[in-house]
Amino acid sequence: MALTRAKAPRPAERGPPVRLFTEEELARYGGEEEDQPIYMAVKGVVFDVTSGKEFYGRGAPYNALTGKDSTRGVAKMSLDPADLTHDTTGLTAEELKSLDNVFTKVYKAKYPIVGYTARRILNEDGSPNLDFKPEDQPHFDTKDEF
Repeated sequence: MALTRAKAPRPAERGPPVRLFTEEELARYGGEEEDQPIYMAVKGVVFDVTSGKEFYGRGAPYNALTGKDSTRGVAKMSLDPADLTHDTTGLTAEELKSLDNVFTKVYKAKYPIVGYTARRILNEDGSPNLDFKPEDQPHFDTKDEF
């Protein structure tokens, strides 16, 4: 009777590592460079929107949203430069509902999460943001990623 060696279970596939982006770093991924990925942030979560290059690439309709946290613009469905910010102060209940809907049904459903904005992880004084909860990233480990 021959013994066969059982195959060891394969470790769970890890997606690309997520990382922390400063505003300056995120600005490098605004779709201007042909060979560079295109990133944008919504609610402090950085998405790789390169697969939607026809929408987010250089000269595309939503390129203004890339390379930054455009939470307010997404909530208001606005490309006005004044709205292309993380600041949600003064948004209406309807705009906040729209933001949550688009965040979940468009960005989280279609695009991989590649990181978080520094503003999401840290408070302005540099202390940890205790409300930070990695968005559906089982492989997110701050000691490994930062």
